[in-house]
Amino acid sequence: MANVNIKFNGKEFLLSCEDGQEEHLEELSQNLTQKFEGLKSKLGNLGESKLLLITSITLMDEYFETKKKIEEKKIEIENLKSKFRELKSLVYSYKENKDKEINNLQKEQENFKNELENLNNGYEKIIDDASNQIEEFMSKNNIS
Repeated sequence: MANVNIKFNGKEFLLSCEDGQEEHLEELSQNLTQKFEGLKSKLGNLGESKLLLITSITLMDEYFETKKKIEEKKIEIENLKSKFRELKSLVYSYKENKDKEINNLQKEQENFKNELENLNNGYEKIIDDASNQIEEFMSKNNIS
């Protein structure tokens, strides 16, 4: 345990704290002294006990206001997280739908390609058959 000399309202106090916490204790003491002196100059000398009580209440008010704001921010963060999860879900759903559309379009493209090849083969057969018939006709009729 470490000991720290703290000066408050013109008096010195020896306080103990965990090793390594000396600076933090001095910082807290300075903050308390500033609040106390600020209220003392604002309200006048009402007596040490009353000023300490008002200082304590002021600090507790600040603490609870800060705590309230932190809770509100936590709720905001949770709402944002929820909206982010919803958005993420929508993005994945959209991607999944687009992937399905792409697959369907690829299948349709493959079907069109096959159909085109079949039509092309059919046209080639018709042309070959027509050429053969013309050649046969020409050879039967001795046309050169």
